[in-house]
Amino acid sequence: MSGAATREQIVEAADRLFYQRGYEHTSFADIAAAVGLSRGNFYYHFKSKDTILDAVIESRLAGTRHMLQQWENEQPTPGGRILAFVEIVLTNGADIQQYGCPVGTLNTELAKLDHSMRGQARGLFTLFRDWLREQFTLLGRAEQADELAMHVLAFSQGVAVLSHAFRDEEFVRREVGRMRDWLSTYGK
Repeated sequence: MSGAATREQIVEAADRLFYQRGYEHTSFADIAAAVGLSRGNFYYHFKSKDTILDAVIESRLAGTRHMLQQWENEQPTPGGRILAFVEIVLTNGADIQQYGCPVGTLNTELAKLDHSMRGQARGLFTLFRDWLREQFTLLGRAEQADELAMHVLAFSQGVAVLSHAFRDEEFVRREVGRMRDWLSTYGK
């Protein structure tokens, strides 16, 4: 296996473990075991857990950009694209019930740790915020676009937290339905 492929496997394993266990509760040994590498080979690719975290955040940013581009390609209207974002709590429902929102949990954990990479992790929310703002602007709501974007982000985080806490799929479906109704008042 090439060095780039090994590095990619390490980042994927770390991303999964950081999401499922948390950054603080995931060790080098955990990640190395998940990939099947010795510690020496592991250190060849990453010298510290923070360098892995940086790579995980960059990978999540790239994945998020790809997802947003996919929604733009698949949904012909800004309203449809915003709805695709809202419905992510259904699309990823099982994982969210089990582990919470991957963006929200990482940001919360790094904030509690007062970790130096909080700003990079917040970039994931910023990417969503900017994209949602653009969609609301395209809907003709430029003056309120940022406020509306933050409302949709707050909705998704609130539903994700409560889904994780109560594991109530009907609650999530009901709230997504309410958000659909709200979005319909802003046009397509």
